Order: sequence, then C-alpha cells, then structure tokens
Amino acid sequence: MKLLEQVRAKLRLLHYSLDTEESYTRWIERFILFHKTDTTWRHPRDMGSAEIEEFLTHLARERHVSASTQNQAFCALLFLYHNVLEQPLDRIDALRAKRTRRLPVVLSREEVRTLLTTLRELDTREPYALMARLLYGTGMRIMECCRLRIKDIDFERRQLIVRQGKGDKDRTVPFPISLRTELQDAIRQRARQHHDDLARGFGRVWLPDALAVKYPQAARELGWQFLFASKTLSQDPRTQDTRRHHIHEGCVQRAIHQTVKRLGWTKKVSCHTFRHSFATHLLEGGADIRTVQELLGHADVSTTMIYTHVLERGACGVVSPLDRL
Repeated sequence: MKLLEQVRAKLRLLHYSLDTEESYTRWIERFILFHKTDTTWRHPRDMGSAEIEEFLTHLARERHVSASTQNQAFCALLFLYHNVLEQPLDRIDALRAKRTRRLPVVLSREEVRTLLTTLRELDTREPYALMARLLYGTGMRIMECCRLRIKDIDFERRQLIVRQGKGDKDRTVPFPISLRTELQDAIRQRARQHHDDLARGFGRVWLPDALAVKYPQAARELGWQFLFASKTLSQDPRTQDTRRHHIHEGCVQRAIHQTVKRLGWTKKVSCHTFRHSFATHLLEGGADIRTVQELLGHADVSTTMIYTHVLERGACGVVSPLDRL
C-alpha cells in the first residue's frame, strides 16, 4: 500500500473527518516534494525532526504562512510519524508555532440587523439568509449550521442540538423563537425534496460512525436528512454512493461576502463574525461567561474571555482624554 493510502486508511480508522484527511495528505505530499532533489525522492521514514524543522521554517520564512497554518502542517507530519510510520521524533514539541491572539471582529446590533435584512432581500430563493440568522441567533459555527439535521431541531424544548461539534462534542444552543415559522417552512420544503429523491431511488444520507450499519433504514428517514441540503446529488468520495449532502459552506460565505461588499463596509465580516457578535452581545446583556462558554462549546473559559475585551463597557465605553480637553 502506498504511503498516502496508508495515511488515509489510518485517518479513517481513527474517525478523522474528510476535511482533515484531505488537509493532512496534502501537507504530507508537500513535505515529500519539498525534500525531493532532481534525481531522488526521499521517503519520510528516512527523514526526521531536522527535515520537519527545515520544512516548517520554509513555510514561515519563505511562504509567510500564519502560525495556525504552520501548526496544521506540523500536526499532519506528527500524525504521519506517530500513527503511520510509528517512528519517534526528537525535539518535536519545540517546533510548534506560537499562535498570536487577535481580537475578533464584532458587529453592533444595528449592523447585524442591516446585514441580515440586506442578505434576505438579495437571496430570496436561497437559504443563506436563514442560515445567517441562525448563526447569529445560536452562535453555531458555519459547518455546524450546514450539518444541522432535521431531527436535531426541538420545537417543544426550544433548542437546537449541535452534533459532533469541534472536538467531537455535542451541545445544545438556544432556539430563536422568531425563526420558528421559517424553520417549519424549510422542513416542509426539505420533506418534499426528500420525497422526490426517494421516488427516484435515492434519498439516503451520510450517517456518522457505524449508524448506517446499526440502523439500515435510518439513512432514508426524514429526520436524519440535512436541513440545508445541496441542490444536486453528489457521489460520496469514500463509498462512491450517490447522496444529497448538505449545502457547501463556501456558498454561504460567498453570499455574506457579496452582501458586505454591496453595503460598502470596510470591516472584514465572515460567517464566524456572527458567532463573535452572538457571544459579545450576550455578555453585554448580562449573561454569565460560563453560560456563554457552554453555548459556544469552548473547552476552556479563557477562550471565551477574549470577548470581554470587545464589550461596549470596555474600550468604547471609556471617554478618551482628548474629548475632555
């Protein structure tokens, strides 16, 4: 078995996501190409910490990648040597780049209202406006919103369940009551689409872990379907099965970017900005920081503390001494 195939097999055995699989194999391939000479290829087993350090240094000094990108490459190579080649490395922890903490971009309530209204006017036939309101109303990450399944919307208990979030953790987030009717309409529309898929011999959806084996019929049930589904059927890159996957996160990001550009704003706004604004506005409203930590799914409260630096009672709540002259 070729090396990259071994890497993919190991990643799937350990239940890594498809995005991680693609990312890790790309970095390993780039690492091998970096150390290729005109006449010879060097197998990773014949290299070690020195070659990894040289590659990471090249990324930082020549390619000017960010600390997070450099650490992603580091994690890919660490996985290769520890889990695939089972080859120990010396001084490997010293190669991890130190990440710089940046203050998040946060919108005011009026800016959020303007952005959501404009997005709704521009995308009348697409679910992007509804997804953007969910991002702000629940604090979900963009992929958590894209992967939202119908069964995880609890109208009675007024909550949404985020399954397999970052760190493979489940959590509950608040249900925006103002979106009840729109979500019910979206479910009815999705049910009609799913009925048509079943009539055409399709209608199966990807299920995590071994649920497809344990519950063979679950993949055809409406509850397991993604609420925000792609317009087209696609082929699963791992099993080659034809399914209707969730909408691509890039479509939502593009819609928000175009809306911000249309508004003429200079702020760098992305899907994640809604999550930052959700947390900041909760804290401004008097919510306990531990509660916000749980809603965001942060493992450590120190991560949530970043939002205390952008509260209205912080820098923008202080009168500049220049204005007192």
